[in-house]
Amino acid sequence: MTRQPLLETHLPLPVRRGKVRDVYDLGETLLLVASDRISAFDYVMPNGIPDKGRVLTQLSAWWFAQLGESHHLLSTDIKDFPLPAGIDREPLAGRTMWVKKTVVAPVECVVRGYLSGSGWKEYQKQGTVCGLRLPAGLRESSQLAEPIFTPATKEENGHDINIPFERMAEIVGSDVASELRRRSVGVYNRGAALARDRGIIIADTKFEWGQTGGAWIIIDEVLTPDSSRFWPADQYQAGRGQASYDKQFVRDWLETSGWDKNSPPPELPEDIVEKTRDKYIEAYERITGKPFAWR
Repeated sequence: MTRQPLLETHLPLPVRRGKVRDVYDLGETLLLVASDRISAFDYVMPNGIPDKGRVLTQLSAWWFAQLGESHHLLSTDIKDFPLPAGIDREPLAGRTMWVKKTVVAPVECVVRGYLSGSGWKEYQKQGTVCGLRLPAGLRESSQLAEPIFTPATKEENGHDINIPFERMAEIVGSDVASELRRRSVGVYNRGAALARDRGIIIADTKFEWGQTGGAWIIIDEVLTPDSSRFWPADQYQAGRGQASYDKQFVRDWLETSGWDKNSPPPELPEDIVEKTRDKYIEAYERITGKPFAWR
């Protein structure tokens, strides 16, 4: 497989570039363009994963149609995008969402159904996750009795920082915090049940919410391998780390590459790129029940 370049759209419009997405301001609406960039250990890799952006976009669009929740998506059809004449729309195909503009909640809404990642590290030290006391005797990857809501700050650089719910209430107000907690847990429960029926455990996820017309709607991506921890259900076993559908091959290779994690990262080998692409597509196909296609 030939490695494709990272996406460059050359739209003559204001843009904010994140690690994966480029955001174009169209006035009353936005274009969210999911590139093939991939990050690990807070660095963007020098080469991307072909079709990764299309998987994220198509899977998010599929979830928006399934979850019964108000959301920001207007269209993923490039013919619908209100772009200036002469713009080449083809690079946007399959990887772009035309969305409503909102006032974004300044907190990540994280829901955890299993004990993993930073939550597991905290639990080992203190028996808590984001200050929430959990039962003694849980193991790595244990399923929790019920999902917990563990908000986090949004950091421009580095990892988001876990905060107690009380701190979130101070930031956005107690009523808003309670609403976003209730709705985030509800979306997670609906999505996790559907995915579980299709052989994938959604161990945890993060949601973004935005306000428009006085109402909170779900925005950005939703329940993708980039925003969630996906595990194959048939391989699940508590007491250890799990195989996953995200950047596992990239992280594992970087750990053994000799890279110091404090300098520009090395280029990913072709086999790591291919294996990672295959995992993203497998997650899409297992959850949606249809072959990956973006046209």
